[in-house]
Amino acid sequence: MTIDSRIQVVLIDDDPHLRQALSQTLDLAGLKILPLAEAKGLAAQLERDWPGVVVSDIRMPGMDGLELLTELHAQDPELPVLLITGHGDVPLAVQAMRAGAYDFLEKPFASDALLDSVRRALALRRLVLDNRSLRLALSDRNELSARLVGQSPSMLRLREQIGALAATKADVLILGETGAGKEVVARALHDLSNRRNGPFVAINAGALAESVVESELFGHEPGAFTGAQKRRIGKFEFANGGTLFLDEIESMSLDVQVKLLRLLQERVVERLGGNQLIPLDIRIIAATKEDLRQAADQGRFRADLYYRLNVAPLRIPPLRERGEDALMLFQHFADEASARHGLPPHELQPGQRALLLRHTWPGNVRELQNAAERFALGLELALDNSESSHAAGTPVEMVSGGLSEQVENFEKTLIAAELARSHSSVRSVAEALGIPRKTLHDKLRKHGLSFADSGASAHPDDLD
Repeated sequence: MTIDSRIQVVLIDDDPHLRQALSQTLDLAGLKILPLAEAKGLAAQLERDWPGVVVSDIRMPGMDGLELLTELHAQDPELPVLLITGHGDVPLAVQAMRAGAYDFLEKPFASDALLDSVRRALALRRLVLDNRSLRLALSDRNELSARLVGQSPSMLRLREQIGALAATKADVLILGETGAGKEVVARALHDLSNRRNGPFVAINAGALAESVVESELFGHEPGAFTGAQKRRIGKFEFANGGTLFLDEIESMSLDVQVKLLRLLQERVVERLGGNQLIPLDIRIIAATKEDLRQAADQGRFRADLYYRLNVAPLRIPPLRERGEDALMLFQHFADEASARHGLPPHELQPGQRALLLRHTWPGNVRELQNAAERFALGLELALDNSESSHAAGTPVEMVSGGLSEQVENFEKTLIAAELARSHSSVRSVAEALGIPRKTLHDKLRKHGLSFADSGASAHPDDLD
């Protein structure tokens, strides 16, 4: 059992008369209080970010005020603890202040002195928690950027949506092609939520045989069917208190969809062969690579389940729509692979960068990650679809559009690839391409490219 976050002051004193008088003083001041006769067990009831303060007498039977201070600060060193002392306990109180007590009040003290100290402690506590929340938000933002690499507008928007949804209780429907990173997004939603300490259970509905899918998801009792010799806890029940990620939801049968709809609406699960309704505290994150609305229109997916899931949809853009992210992602995965294999990192050459930008990535991020792994191992950078082969070495005159047009396209792609890299100035881009700065400016105008898109700065002394 935890203490309600609405409680502002926990007051501990074994003297019932003093406890009642102090409680009355704090209550009349509009503060929500919890009076206690002993300190034992309090720390276990306070969450680390509990937004209140503790006021405690020092001399009490069982656990005294100093022991309580030590126990509370082992859990949260920034929790304000105010100690009440008798006249002879002042040296003890000084010792407590050195140990981290926020303040001490010597009996007898005026009511105003208690209220002033409590209010100041509450103001400090609010400031501490605000700063803690800000640091956590910044940490989460950095963590999210590390997980979902990219600076394209679509990825910035996706990270913003994940940040907004993570702290809510809403179920989420993730839409994305194969290899786009649906489980990565689901894990980010879980890890940035209040459920982060609960289980994250991932299951691919498309990989389950029809004969076992209900038992796998909902569990079963002994004797529920032939071979069911003992109770099995299903995935939904196993995920209680956390998040269940259900991938390829479009592959679920209509019968199972009915049970899933009931679970979503009532937040209970009933094991196969059982009669007991088991309440669930669970968040469902479903994912699909299909258009569920179209599947519903075709009778392959229940329309009511679609509308129930589609409250908070998240669309993961395919890699072909985030071309400006391909190089950043590739380098990220290649550096990771190099470190994992104990190999020195390789530098992408301009022709290779152009190849990566031209590729349409039918396998999305998963395909790119595999290509980066091969690159890190020193293998040839070979991509699958024919469109990319133009940059890989297929003679330009062999492809449609004619020699002149293909040369122009290749030049534009090569410049765009260099712009996508991190450069501090126009000069550095021109040097990387091996052309004069004025020539670079002319070609930028010719191809409709802009330095604003690259993050490079065009200083006056960059121009010839």
